This record gives sequence, C-alpha cells and structure tokens, in this order.
Amino acid sequence: METSSALGTAPGNDAQAEIAVLRSRVEALMAERVTPALAEAADRAEAAANAGYAQMREQADRVSGMVREQPLAALGIAALAGFALASLVRRQS
Repeated sequence: METSSALGTAPGNDAQAEIAVLRSRVEALMAERVTPALAEAADRAEAAANAGYAQMREQADRVSGMVREQPLAALGIAALAGFALASLVRRQS
C-alpha cells in the first residue's frame, strides 16, 4: 500500500487543491447567478423607490394646491389634528 508521501504529495496538498477548486466554483457561481440576481433586485428596488418618490411628490403637490385654494379649511384641519395629537399624548403620560 502506497502512502501519499510515497506518491510525492503530502496529505495537506490534496485538501488545499480541493479547496482551491471549490473556491473557483463558488466564484463562478457568484459571477453567473448571484451577481446578476442582485443587480436585478437592485434595479427593481430602485424603480420602486423612484415610483414611490414620484407618487409622494405628486401627493405633496396636490395637498399644497388644496392649501392654497382653501387656506382656512387647511388651518382648521391642522388645528384639529394638533388638538387630537395633544390629547393622545396627554392620555399616555
């Protein structure tokens, strides 16, 4: 029976070679599958964020226009909201 040292390779060299092969396979999988999937997810997240920002901006513009058209109603709503918020805070204290 021949040992690995008789073959000219040390037992640790085989393990290191296997680790190197596995590392290269993992790197290839990352490049082929994970990186494109992450890029696609990032693109979708960016598109959703942009859409959300546009919708928020549109709503803010709409509210701003309503305040300009009916300033007294806006003032009354703000006062009522402040009173309601103060009542809630006071109850929890």
